[in-house]
Amino acid sequence: MKIRRALATAVAAAVTAPAVLLSVTPAFADTKPAAQTQEKQSKPTIKDLEKAAAEAQKAYEEAVKARDEAQVTVRKAFEELSKDSHPLVAAANAAKQAAKDAAAAKTTADQAVTDAKAAIEALPTDATEEQKTAAATALSEAEAAATTAATAKTAADTKATETNDALQEARIAAARAASAADKALDDALAAKIAADAALAKAKKEAEEGQDCEPENDLTAKVTGLPTKLVAGTTTAFSLQVTNGSDRHMDEVIAYAGVHATDKTGLKDTGKFFRLQWSTKASPKWQDLNEDSYIDGVGALKPRARADVKLRLTLDKATPAGNGVAFIAADFFNEDGSCGGTPGADLYEFDVKAAGSKPGKTEDAKPKPSKTTKPGGNGHTPQGSASATPATNGSLAATGSSSATTSIALAGGAALVLGAAAVFVARRRKAGSDA
Repeated sequence: MKIRRALATAVAAAVTAPAVLLSVTPAFADTKPAAQTQEKQSKPTIKDLEKAAAEAQKAYEEAVKARDEAQVTVRKAFEELSKDSHPLVAAANAAKQAAKDAAAAKTTADQAVTDAKAAIEALPTDATEEQKTAAATALSEAEAAATTAATAKTAADTKATETNDALQEARIAAARAASAADKALDDALAAKIAADAALAKAKKEAEEGQDCEPENDLTAKVTGLPTKLVAGTTTAFSLQVTNGSDRHMDEVIAYAGVHATDKTGLKDTGKFFRLQWSTKASPKWQDLNEDSYIDGVGALKPRARADVKLRLTLDKATPAGNGVAFIAADFFNEDGSCGGTPGADLYEFDVKAAGSKPGKTEDAKPKPSKTTKPGGNGHTPQGSASATPATNGSLAATGSSSATTSIALAGGAALVLGAAAVFVARRRKAGSDA
């Protein structure tokens, strides 16, 4: 996850190019107004969008199933509507035949009228009255039959049209069912694409980062770390992370970075140090991950705290010198809100050669990094007036102790001055996927 690698990347950059971190702009200069913060928090969370995407996927799958079922139903319907045994087909065929018969009957009746008229015209001039009456009667009867045949033909044609329309409407209805299923599938696919796009966008935004607010009520405090450590020994101490706010923090992660040099301040001796952690929930000792994060804190309820056991082992070959531990914490919520300790506190210690007697020692006290100054809980972001760039590899201008000055000689000035800055930079780019 990028948000969890940002600090390690920044620290690496600090060692090789301190000026980069020392020029970081103030972390919270772009803090959004309360109204915008509320608007941001009102956006659907990734969890909400994942649920919506899952529902859209399910709806799409159901639409595919419905479309497939509709296609089968329509195919069967068309097959049935093509059989002479189907009631609508049988009715249409019968009406069509009746119309054909009625048309033939009308043709016959019309011909009878024509014949009757011809018979009258063919009567001789000396035809009797009986002959004339019979011919007239035949014409009248033929005309009546023709009228009846015409009426029957009209009725038959109407019936044939109606039954054929009923058959065609049944076929159209089947096609409409298929079209409706296709339309429902298209709509479901569009909804699925939109839901997937919204989720992908939210995840991308989370990956790329978002602004996070400093949380003065989230604290990370170390106790029991001596100011003098001896090579070849292991020291146990504790980290206490406290949510002093009134809101729930869904995931809290802590950062514990240890950096040291030999007495010249020119040689990084970090490879001789091994820092491990354990919690009540995860009692087995674990190495910090590659980015020096402790993932075992988990969620913190309002006013709750989490205790993390730490142990620092120094290899027997560890050169005498100086060291410093950086401690900080961040939180991330499912609604997209995030934040953390406004800076990183540092704890200084001396390193004695193997076999040495530590002499009088006491617990190291937290010192705000030089990116901070009094105000709030004592922290201000990197880029503030109190951040003084190192000159000629020295931190003398910052008023740091000799231990810190030694680290500065090895390029650690950026770490001392920039430890909080990298957290700040991380928060400004942090996302909700932690």
